[in-house]
Amino acid sequence: MTDSIMLTTTIPASPKAIYDAWLDSRKHGDMTGGDASVDGRVGGLFTAWGDYIEGATRELVANQRIVQEWRTSEFPPNAPDSLVEITLEAVGGSCKLTLKHSKLPDGDGPKYTQGWEDYYFKPMKEYLARFAQNDRKKPREGTKPAKKGKAKAVPRRTRSSRKKS
Repeated sequence: MTDSIMLTTTIPASPKAIYDAWLDSRKHGDMTGGDASVDGRVGGLFTAWGDYIEGATRELVANQRIVQEWRTSEFPPNAPDSLVEITLEAVGGSCKLTLKHSKLPDGDGPKYTQGWEDYYFKPMKEYLARFAQNDRKKPREGTKPAKKGKAKAVPRRTRSSRKKS
């Protein structure tokens, strides 16, 4: 018997930003706070959180879907790899991320539910929110520059106001 869990969260980033960060070693590590090595191609191997998590990518649909075989160092040696399916959907200026994690060792569902929340979703939101804030500060392409107001008068220094040496 195996466990399955399904989680949904909203992250303040585009599906592309999440997809790119998930499949890039440096960004994945920065996003989660743990060391990662990711070959972001179908068939590519990955590790995350040092070597605690390992697996292989089985399916990719750019900016929409990631499917990976996945296991932790806590899986019993005879346990098969679990399956992580991530779907990404734009919702306004954010992304609805749905994660289905199946074929978990029996009884481990609650542990991995909490793990995804604590070690992925929370740090992902914090990491990606920083970039979303920076993007909001930049003017959008094709927008007109803000109207300029009148310049404030700055008093001139006169010869008599300068200090004499």
